[in-house]
Amino acid sequence: MATYNKSGYEKVNGINMYYEIYGEGVTPLVLIHGGGSTIQSTFGKLIPFLAKSNQLIAVELQAHGRTSDRDQAESFEQDAKDVTTLLGQLNITKANFLGFSNGGTTTLHIAAHYPAVANKIVVISANYQREGLIEGFYNGFGDATIAHMPEPLKAAFLAVNPDHNALQTMFEKDKQRMLDFTDLSDNDLKGITSDTLLMVGDQDVIRPEHVVKMSGLIANAQLVILPGAHGAMIGENLNPGVSDKTIEITAHLIDTFLNQ
Repeated sequence: MATYNKSGYEKVNGINMYYEIYGEGVTPLVLIHGGGSTIQSTFGKLIPFLAKSNQLIAVELQAHGRTSDRDQAESFEQDAKDVTTLLGQLNITKANFLGFSNGGTTTLHIAAHYPAVANKIVVISANYQREGLIEGFYNGFGDATIAHMPEPLKAAFLAVNPDHNALQTMFEKDKQRMLDFTDLSDNDLKGITSDTLLMVGDQDVIRPEHVVKMSGLIANAQLVILPGAHGAMIGENLNPGVSDKTIEITAHLIDTFLNQ
């Protein structure tokens, strides 16, 4: 596992937001984790590869990991505002963004609504509309309890924040956000001017044809479909059997895109 150069907190829009900085590079690459996750559970295996040639700024979003909560529901719009506000407070005016799953949806919101700060974006296994999720995704979703949360995600949260009440809060807010999923419009995607790399697994919870549709809406988009389930290509912690070589290939594709 890579060692960060710096970690810290910033007061951002009423929350205490945690971040870590790795590596060196001209244009920072901001890493935005998935729902229910931490920096380490989403990106722990990918960071060592990306940090070789990039400065990385990895964040934890509202109610996740070490970042505090606020008295309002989670939303992709608020996460986008929080991430861009954090960058402003770190005196970063332009960055590349890499988001996985819900973090990828947040990345799309950043590119659509904060274009001045978004240089290039990498969106991995994310949807912009509710219909992008596989059939059956919501079956029983409303009845889910913390007992249904995958143990590796629980363990990763509690490893950095031992507060079980905070874990419960994060679970409930993540669940509600998905139940109330608010679509971006086709015009939102058509308005994205950032060079974009879209990546998805062929056995993902995001329908590959949805990501193909996204690639047709975003003007400067490239598309990669790799074998594997949700998170496999980056070694996300629900995919413990993924080889380092697979993760290295993903990192190579990302680096190649960023350096074009």
